Amino acid sequence: MTSLVSPPVVGAARVRPRDAATGTYAALLRTVRDAGLLKRRVGFYATTAGVLAALTVGVVAGMFLLGDSWWQLALAGVLGIVLTQFSFLAHEASHRQVFTSGPANDRAGRWLANGVVGISYSWWMNKHTRHHANPNKVGADPDISFDTISFTEEDAATKSGWRAVIIRRQGWLFFPLLTLEGLNLHVTSIKSLISDRREGWVREIVTIAVRLAVYLGLVFWLLPPGIAAAFVGVHLAVFGVYMGASFAPNHKGMLIIPHDSKLDFLSRQVLTSRNIMGGRVVPDRGITALYGGLNYQVEHHLFPSMPRPHLARAREIVREHCASIGMPYTETTALRSYGMVVRYLNRVGLAARDPFDCPTFRTLRKQ
Repeated sequence: MTSLVSPPVVGAARVRPRDAATGTYAALLRTVRDAGLLKRRVGFYATTAGVLAALTVGVVAGMFLLGDSWWQLALAGVLGIVLTQFSFLAHEASHRQVFTSGPANDRAGRWLANGVVGISYSWWMNKHTRHHANPNKVGADPDISFDTISFTEEDAATKSGWRAVIIRRQGWLFFPLLTLEGLNLHVTSIKSLISDRREGWVREIVTIAVRLAVYLGLVFWLLPPGIAAAFVGVHLAVFGVYMGASFAPNHKGMLIIPHDSKLDFLSRQVLTSRNIMGGRVVPDRGITALYGGLNYQVEHHLFPSMPRPHLARAREIVREHCASIGMPYTETTALRSYGMVVRYLNRVGLAARDPFDCPTFRTLRKQ
């Protein structure tokens, strides 16, 4: 198994040796298309959605049966996992992986995101499209913009006060902070809808509001107030950790591209992405189900509309192609990837200003 980690930053001088890759993506795409790997797998997605719907009904039935019991929190955890899996389906629909028709994918993605998960579809589409166009590029990829955590040393160096306290320890705090990410995603997407007012924003707001009212109404009707509040908290915490743990290993700690650098499409997508593979305990197929196909991040970025069941075969083709042109192809296990993320964030965090460092004392000490 290959486990390569590229330098955290690449400059124009280091990019030029990759120029030989320019133009080879067209040949790679033809190989993938000829292998039938871009054909839709509607049956797979219908089955997956059916299983998730059945699990959701099971959670609601369990809430009725358990009644006034703190065991309800176990169901809240299950609900967090199920809704994350629904988010994966919404993500795949947004990439046109489910149906051949663009509008059909949009309808499915919008319903899943707004009506089931409770997050704005248009907000997600806008943010995620920019990420795919320029992964890990400073000033262009919203996923490395500052939001409690800094992903570049230059960004970290500008922070002080309580932000610096967090950033200097952000690697160790990353997973605890993810417990708040579920709430953050819901609030941020709604705020974005109200402020940006993109086309169809009223429909999205209404759908999300109805979904929220039904969800909270059901929880607080079935459960005592204390257990109900804890249920919502656990559900959001599990959702946030699962979402963050699924997306973070794909790019964090990989190549950071300066805003003034240019890379060809193949290099831009491969050098900034990392695949997560299985091991003895959980095989590749299990990892794919757990991550919703996001574990094949290299292939997903190269062929965004490729259905999840075809990513494993595409990996073999892409690995061979990268080897033939001498391009690094990065993959590792889930645990190792999380270690890489933590170490990278801690290294970046050291650039933050020490909030307890007194400039006057520092000046006197030099005298």
